[in-house]
Amino acid sequence: MEYKSNSESYAAAGVDITAGYRAVELMKSHIAKTQNEGSTTDIGGFGGLFVPNLTGMKTPVLVSGTDGVGTKLKLAFLMDKHDTVGIDCVAMCVNDVICCGAAPLFFLDYIACGKNVPEKIADIVSGVAEGCVMSGAALIGGETAEMPGFYPVDEYDLAGFAVGIVDKEKVIDNKKMKEGDVVIALASSGVHSNGFSLVRKVFDVEKADLKTPLPELEGKSLGEALLTPTKIYVKPVLALLKEVEVKGISHITGGGFYENIPRSIPDGLCAEINKKDVRVLPLFNLIMKTGNIPEHDMFNTFNMGVGMSIVVSAKDVDKALEILKNAGEDAYVIGKIIKDENDKIKLI
Repeated sequence: MEYKSNSESYAAAGVDITAGYRAVELMKSHIAKTQNEGSTTDIGGFGGLFVPNLTGMKTPVLVSGTDGVGTKLKLAFLMDKHDTVGIDCVAMCVNDVICCGAAPLFFLDYIACGKNVPEKIADIVSGVAEGCVMSGAALIGGETAEMPGFYPVDEYDLAGFAVGIVDKEKVIDNKKMKEGDVVIALASSGVHSNGFSLVRKVFDVEKADLKTPLPELEGKSLGEALLTPTKIYVKPVLALLKEVEVKGISHITGGGFYENIPRSIPDGLCAEINKKDVRVLPLFNLIMKTGNIPEHDMFNTFNMGVGMSIVVSAKDVDKALEILKNAGEDAYVIGKIIKDENDKIKLI
């Protein structure tokens, strides 16, 4: 499409309108991959339209989640690699939505940058689109804002939000959780998108060697390991929900075990986690050793190799593990639910 809109005065102020048009054209092929049965409009309008399928639902409930990528973006700038952070952005939103039992419907992103380089913006959106495909959400809109003088010319910020849907009677609300239930871990892919202010300090990333393979990281470079995108758990969890009663789900993000697991535990109960059963990824051992960080702080900052925890009845554990593993997840037991009036989590 040829656009006639052009402003020399705006360009002199640092905003290239035509670059915005070019970026939209470049990202359209990525966006097309995400379209599902509810998508009704092409990118470029003033609003994204979506028609949800409510078949079989008694009381449909919309569930929304919003988040950004945070200072992990600094690694993308240093590595000059921008095609994976979009996956992080989607993951941080849809992984929250699935904790309620909601299937993601659609996603919108927001990119603010110092200078709109169309190819870079398209790279970012390619990651967003990949995350949407992984989660089954349609990318139905977004916004790219060129803000010279506010952001450095080579930097940007990335955020977004997801909307999902679940029948009210199927909302996961922890009301059926009881003593003796079992806590299952779903393995993470790395640091995901939390704790990077500490990570950057520990490794002094602006000066660090980010490209040399390290034996401590099983041959990956530090930059590669840190930029590994957040795992998206939507489809395996949806497969589990079809066959097993799930009593609670926690997306383990900033604040680690101590802040996130208690959010899915009702008053009077406590998740007792066996630290020896947590399959800690090598990257976290390297962070702990390099930064001389106490174990408690590690579990209170990072996911430590567990991106999501799920609570099911003891009788359903074997079936749940089988379903999750068949869906490609590294799932295993890390604890149980006990009675406790004071604490909602204990690491033993």
